Amino acid sequence: MPSRPLPVASGRRTLAVLARQVRAVRLTGAAAVAASVAANACVLAGPWALGLLVDAVVDGGGTGRVLALAGVIALAALAGGVLAALESVLLARAGERVLARLREAVMRRAVRLPEERLSRLSPGDLLSRVGDDVARTSEVVRERAPLVLTSLVLVVLALGGMAALDWRLGLAGACALPVHALALRWYLPRSAPMYARQRAQLGDRAQALVSSLQGAPTVEAYRLRERRSALVAERSAAARDTEIGVFGLFSRFIGGMNAAECVGLSMIVAVGFWLVGTEQATVGAVTAAALLFHRLFDPFGALMTSFDDVQSAGASLARIAGVLDLPEPPEPADPARPAHGGVRVRGAVHRYEDGPAVLDGVDLDIAPGERVALVGASGAGKTTLARAVAGRLAPTGGRVLLGGVPVERVPRTDLRRHVAMVSQESHMFSGTLAENVRIADPGADDERVLRALERVGARAWAQALPEGIATAVGENGTRLTADQAQHVALARLVLADPAVAVLDEAGAEAGSAGARGLERAALAATEGRTALVVAHRLPQAVGADRVVVMEAGRVVETGPHAELVGRGGPYADLWKAWSDGR
Repeated sequence: MPSRPLPVASGRRTLAVLARQVRAVRLTGAAAVAASVAANACVLAGPWALGLLVDAVVDGGGTGRVLALAGVIALAALAGGVLAALESVLLARAGERVLARLREAVMRRAVRLPEERLSRLSPGDLLSRVGDDVARTSEVVRERAPLVLTSLVLVVLALGGMAALDWRLGLAGACALPVHALALRWYLPRSAPMYARQRAQLGDRAQALVSSLQGAPTVEAYRLRERRSALVAERSAAARDTEIGVFGLFSRFIGGMNAAECVGLSMIVAVGFWLVGTEQATVGAVTAAALLFHRLFDPFGALMTSFDDVQSAGASLARIAGVLDLPEPPEPADPARPAHGGVRVRGAVHRYEDGPAVLDGVDLDIAPGERVALVGASGAGKTTLARAVAGRLAPTGGRVLLGGVPVERVPRTDLRRHVAMVSQESHMFSGTLAENVRIADPGADDERVLRALERVGARAWAQALPEGIATAVGENGTRLTADQAQHVALARLVLADPAVAVLDEAGAEAGSAGARGLERAALAATEGRTALVVAHRLPQAVGADRVVVMEAGRVVETGPHAELVGRGGPYADLWKAWSDGR
């Protein structure tokens, strides 16, 4: 199935997502704004006092007045530093809470997606969003949000201060604003699409890398290394060229900012010269206005250049909001709990997209506590039927009942408690071995973890690890073998203690010797449970209560192993081929 790109949220929806997260920290945010206003008022007290100092010197004021003004400047600087530190702490606290909530929301929505829908999404695009886009948004919130707030407050206070000195000086300084606005009006419409394109190209690049690495054996087998390398290089070059284009636009944007600063300062000097010449303002007032405007060079620059980062973060946030907009599977309107461990499938039909029927009218009954093995050639529909029984896939037709209740009526939480599925791909998370087993029941103590491992025959090797079950495993720890990882998956099954267990070719990746041990472990893990086992190795079917043979999405034979071998039908042919191969 072709991968589908994830949606990108609209601007209004993106702002709504951000506003919802910000509302959760509104008190801390308000305190940060108040601290910023006070800190910047102290910063601007220096130029104001210097203006008064100039007038004091011109008027021949005494030493006491000069020292008093110098003291005001020193105290303002000290208070400004303390308040700026407080502002930074409050903003960091609010920002980190917003980022934590955003990360949790994205991950919660991603992991709650139905497995069938998740499998159709582009893994590179999803990885880019929960990785690159969240990281980019985090970087802007941490580094740019405090700077933007401080700069915005400083600009407002400084322009207000100039107007308080003389409204004409304030108007002169404000002449820079239209030039800044024109620069932004030219820049934003040109750069926004480029940022959105760049984020999409980064997702395409991640997809090319992920698919190439995941399919490395196939790439080597079919000598596709050069072709895949060329694809990665092509998509990397596209993202690079877009980045260079954005940088070129940004450089021209900086030129517009410099022009605005030149216009504003020139107007203040010209108006100030006229006001002093006509004795409508003092030299100190004009000096204070010029110094106040000069203090705006950095804030203006920070605000204008922040649009570059804000746009990039906005594109990332729109992609994150697109993940949050993915619909969650609805809870049933009339929920019910399974009454027992029995399974009933009636007329199950399923198609992937517009393809042929993978399940074609399947009927199957599994009694509580019965162990049933599904066998058949590749593509017969075994895994699809197993996923339907486990509630991970909704058939396009027919019904699946667990404990007498349609699976779609079972709430997700109850479904996870009632049925568990173990596949041949057992992921080990970064953490200790005990934590990996305890995923099935976070409240289990070490003794229960050890008992679960013992039941599947894994306690000996687990305790032989350097630190026993406290040994770190996964990417950052001890690498477990394929059969050890499968033992952990089966131990999770024991700890979860579901009424129904679905094993999809568990042990297929462990090799012949390991598979025999895992067959014994699977028998122990499913003892006393209803079990549906997709048998990759026919010996798995020998110990089952009943064998179900599938061909082309249909059940063609069912019965105990010995009976089916004696019939001389499809299963007997499979068993003969397996025995001859051995």
